[in-house]
Amino acid sequence: MKVKVCGMREPENIRQVAALLPDFMGFIFYQGSKRFVGELITPDLLASLPAGIKKIGVFVNEETAVIREKVALYHLDLVQLHGAETPRQCQELQEAGISVIKAFSVGDGFSFLSTLPYERYCTYFLFDTRGKQHGGNGVVFDWELLKDNISDKPYFLSGGLNLENLQSKEFAKLKPKPFAVDVNSGFEQEPGLKKVAELKQLLGEMKVRG
Repeated sequence: MKVKVCGMREPENIRQVAALLPDFMGFIFYQGSKRFVGELITPDLLASLPAGIKKIGVFVNEETAVIREKVALYHLDLVQLHGAETPRQCQELQEAGISVIKAFSVGDGFSFLSTLPYERYCTYFLFDTRGKQHGGNGVVFDWELLKDNISDKPYFLSGGLNLENLQSKEFAKLKPKPFAVDVNSGFEQEPGLKKVAELKQLLGEMKVRG
């Protein structure tokens, strides 16, 4: 199972986490986030990361032209759309050669039917907890809802993940199994600053699981 570490912002912390070789690292380009990259992240910093790490830019309701500009400037491998983006916008990005992860906020009343119009235009889906913020709410949604997922699109599981719940029987029994786990607030000292030792433990466990 793959691991994505999201909400990276502090240059030295980014280097420390990158040395652990997660599969994906996420950088938030949404100014409303407590983990907004601001001026701290430069193209040179991202270019210096190990080649095996896929760099993901996270956007919320951003214009396609701006997303394309950031992808080119920072040499992003994928974009994650975490707002109310339409299938049409996903198609525009796909046609521009950009791989898309479309995030969906899961909670009471969520219908997995809403994911189907996006299938043709996205490489992955991401299921997060519905909350006040566009991600990073630190709360786990009811994983039982995933049994209603009718798409065979590989998905990232997000929302309040930490060492404890990722070691649980409930996580082990998930069906369909996630393609990747997306960790953020559950591995932080403060917004944007990750606990390197805990991430090292997680990555070691995920490698053992295979």
